[in-house]
Order: sequence, then C-alpha cells, then structure tokens
Amino acid sequence: MTLQADLLVVLPELILALGAMTLLLTGAIRGGKAAPLVNWGAVALLAVAGAVALCVVPADATAFGGAFIADGFARFAKILILAGAALCILLADEFFATSKLSRFELPVLMLIATLGMLLMVSAGSFLSLYMGLELQSLALYVLASFNRDHLRSTEAGLKYFVLGALSSGMLLYGISLIYGFTGSVAFTAIAHVIGEMGVSLGVIFGLVFLIAGLAFKVSAVPFHMWTPDVYEGAPTPVTAYFATAAKVAALCLFLRAILSPFPEALEQWRQIIVFISVLSMALGALAAIGQTNIKRLMAYSSIGHMGYALLGLAAGTIMGVQGVLIYLAVYVFTNLGVFAGIQVMRRNGHAVESISDLAGLARTDIRFALVFAMLFLSLAGLPPFAGFIAKFYIFLAAMQAGLVIPAVLGVLASTVGLVYYLRLAKIMFFDEPAPALDVRQSLAPRAIMVMAGAVTLVLIVVPLPLVNAAGAAARALLP
Repeated sequence: MTLQADLLVVLPELILALGAMTLLLTGAIRGGKAAPLVNWGAVALLAVAGAVALCVVPADATAFGGAFIADGFARFAKILILAGAALCILLADEFFATSKLSRFELPVLMLIATLGMLLMVSAGSFLSLYMGLELQSLALYVLASFNRDHLRSTEAGLKYFVLGALSSGMLLYGISLIYGFTGSVAFTAIAHVIGEMGVSLGVIFGLVFLIAGLAFKVSAVPFHMWTPDVYEGAPTPVTAYFATAAKVAALCLFLRAILSPFPEALEQWRQIIVFISVLSMALGALAAIGQTNIKRLMAYSSIGHMGYALLGLAAGTIMGVQGVLIYLAVYVFTNLGVFAGIQVMRRNGHAVESISDLAGLARTDIRFALVFAMLFLSLAGLPPFAGFIAKFYIFLAAMQAGLVIPAVLGVLASTVGLVYYLRLAKIMFFDEPAPALDVRQSLAPRAIMVMAGAVTLVLIVVPLPLVNAAGAAARALLP
C-alpha cells in the first residue's frame, strides 16, 4: 500500500492533529480573546473529521502494515466519540464562560485526547494501541485538573495521574509478556500463533495484566478507585467527557484488544471478564445508594454500567459486541443529558451538586424535572426509554452465550440500582422544594438535555437503525 493510500485511511486523525496544532498557535498568538474562536473551531474540526470518517475513508482498509484498521467497528466507535467530544466542548464553552475562566487550552486538549481515542479504536497492534492510549491519557490528566485554582480539581488530576501511570505500567507489562510468548505485537499474528500453538501459561499471565490495565481505563472493579474523586473534582464538562467519549474509546479498545488477538483463548479470559463484570455491577448498584453528591452518584453509576457492558464482551460473540455497541450509543447520549442537567444546577450564580438541591424541582421548573427524570429512568433501564433496549441486548447476548448466572446477577443488580434512580425522581417530584435554581441559563446545556431526552424516546420506538448499525460494526470486528 502506498503512503498516499495510508494517509487517506488516517485522514480523520490527520485533520484533528493538524487542526489542534493550528488552534493552539491561534490561541498562543491571540491570547485570552481566542477562547470562543478556538472552541467553535474545535467543534467544526470534530464535525469535519466525522464526515470524513463516514464518507471518505475506504471501508475495511488498513494502514502502516496493519497497525491501523479502518473498519465498520472503528467507524461506529469514532462517530460516537466525535459526537460526545463536540457536545462536551459546547458544554465547556458555556461552563467556563459563566465562571469567567474560559481558556483556549481546554478545547485543544480535548482535541488531542480525542485524537488518541480515534487511534485507540483503530489499533491493529499493541504498539499503536499503546501510543493512542497514552496520547489520550496525558491530555486527560491535564483536563481533570484544569481548574487549577480549585483544590478538588487539582486533587482529581493528581489521583488520576498516579493511578493512571500504575495502570499503564501494568498494561505495558502484560503486552511485553504477550510479545515474549508469541513473538509479535500485531493482533492478527498473535491470533495465528495462539491458534497454532495453543494458550501458554505466559500468555495467560500477559492477559491478566492486559485486562487489569484496560479495566482501569473503563473504571471496572477492582480498578475503580479513582472514579468517584475524579468525577466529583473535575469541572462538570470534563466529567461529562470522561463519562462519554473516554468511556466509549476505552471500552471499544477493550473489545478490539481482547477479541481480535485472543479468540482462541476465550475460556481463559472470559472467566476474568465475568468476574470484574459481576463485581462492577454489584458495587455500582450498592455504593451509589448512600451518595449525597450527584456527581459521585454518577461515578458509581458509571462503574455499574461498565459492568453491564463487559458482560457483552464476556459473551465473546457477534451479538455480544452488538449489545455493547448499542449500550454505548444509548449510554453516551443519556449521560450527556444528565451532565448537561448537572451543569444547569446553579443557585445565585454558583454551581450546586448536592442531590438535596433537586428537592421539589418539579414545582419550580417542571420541564427540567421531567427531562432529568426521563434520563435517570433510562439509565435505570426502565421502559419506555432507550436504556431498556440497551440492557435487553446485553442480557440476551449473555444468556445465548451460556452466561446465565452472570446475566441473572446483572438483572438483580439493575433492580437494586432502581433504588437510587427512583429516589432521585422522588426527590424532584415529591419532596418539599429547595430554593429555586437559577432560571437564566445558556442555551447549550438545556438544548443538549432536550436532545438526549428525545434520543431516549426515539430509540425505543425506532431502534432498528441503531441495532442494524451496531450489528454491522460487530460483524466487522468478528467476521
């Protein structure tokens, strides 16, 4: 393959890389006044990259000797990542403008992190995987502590950096073991060697460390300890970015890094995935019940949701991957709506994050309360909202793969999780009203809330386009 053909395959990534450098220079030259221009420039770049990924990049192409893969699976993941990143930048623009802390560096860092995510989901070898992962992680460490004058934000960035460096070390050690026992870092070559020679003890040890490193990135138990503090301490738009685009990238990376090189080791890695999946579902359901801060509650909710998604990975089938992709699509838009709602929670110009601040919201802002309640009930997986479809496909795939007990435990954990989601609805509609939240808000967060609420309703009525797209992407990963 010629260099020109390789560059065409990586064109969306090139657009983001060159665009991020251009915006960085623009901000450095123009100073503080450049923030609005850089924000809208970043959104435009993400839109262009998405259009190119859909319409220009050849289907089922590879580049750089198979180290980069542009297939239907990568395309599906990239559209979700780019959409999530663009909406989070819009949230960040409003958030920091309101706080008078608007700086051009934030959208540039988000672009760089998004570039790393796109590289991750297209990785065809462990070298390209690690390069994309570290490019994303280094930008995320800075984003978590972006509000450097705020103690909780600085603490969040430090904790995420220290634990992230530990997880990266574990991941790299696992990759080195796999390379040592298979002689390659390319996914196709590793799959061929294991198919010929079987699963050696060294490969199993490498898999354990690899899964441990990846589990940290998706905040699965027992590598979840960073999540509540980072979610609470980071600025709300950054937390939304962590919960949407970053989670999609990490989980799609998880799918590709396990299913592509190790299809012959299914029985070995399935046991580990089922274990961390069940633990994540249980902890997410139980630990969130006693939370008083809504961002910490969403952190534990995120841990639980990653447990449900990992159950689809444990199935190891096309239907399992399809279920995970449907779950991620619903999860991204629902969480964007929830964090947009959290950003709207301001009183006398100051952000409030306590669950008690939502008390009696239906009496002071009924439209806000209705949309917020819809989004929480969708996260709970209740019909008639899209979250029900997402969980249905996950549990169906697990049952068809013979994972009956984990699926039943997932249903039980989902039932327990209803406690805190319904409690939020009860607080908003039936408790004595707290002082009213500010009415005057920027358009962006409320528009994103409405869009997310509409998506949760539309997908339950017209699920086939999403189901078919996710099915095509799953077949691209597991032909």
